[in-house]
Amino acid sequence: MRDDISLDDELAAPLDERNDNDDAEDEFRELVRRQLELLGEDPGREGLLRTPKRVAASLAWLTRGYEMDVERVMGGALFDAEGASNMVMVRDIELYSLCEHHMLPFYGRAHIAYIPNGKIVGLSKLPRVVEVFARRLQVQERLTEQIASALDEVLAPMGVGVVIEAYHLCMMMRGVEKQNSKTITSAVRGSFRSDQRTREEFLTLAYARHTG
Repeated sequence: MRDDISLDDELAAPLDERNDNDDAEDEFRELVRRQLELLGEDPGREGLLRTPKRVAASLAWLTRGYEMDVERVMGGALFDAEGASNMVMVRDIELYSLCEHHMLPFYGRAHIAYIPNGKIVGLSKLPRVVEVFARRLQVQERLTEQIASALDEVLAPMGVGVVIEAYHLCMMMRGVEKQNSKTITSAVRGSFRSDQRTREEFLTLAYARHTG
């Protein structure tokens, strides 16, 4: 009978392959079994029998960004755009990541903009760049900087701006337990840093709220 691991979990590269270790998957499952024991659970009871396998597959999927490369993600969708010099923005890009301090999720939205300098990229590639870095153990501050730096390096635009707004379960479920606290981070490059009007236009668009 087939386990109820989702198709998405199955599509993530196995931990064995990622670690170049044929025993990595079994070792990880055994660690999960031991965790269950230390928590006071019985890994042999019916509801937990397949939990180690599910957890291994789930974490392989949630951290698949380690296997992804920005240039490969964007490379086939770079186009010449001589004369294009107006801001291009994709906002409200959903993101999900894992806090590296507690391995609890944080989630929210990214707003990305750039000013072309001879090259544009397919719009769907901007969310994919977010995915490359979000699907790793992260802190929001570094995630924001990595997205901005990657776009700056691959596109070589006149400027790049990234804003991330996120909720952290490590603050919501434990510790201070503040469910409505939102963390906002930003990173700017090129004209977004040097030109105040460009930066203000970007931030106004990033923080604009839908009406109607």
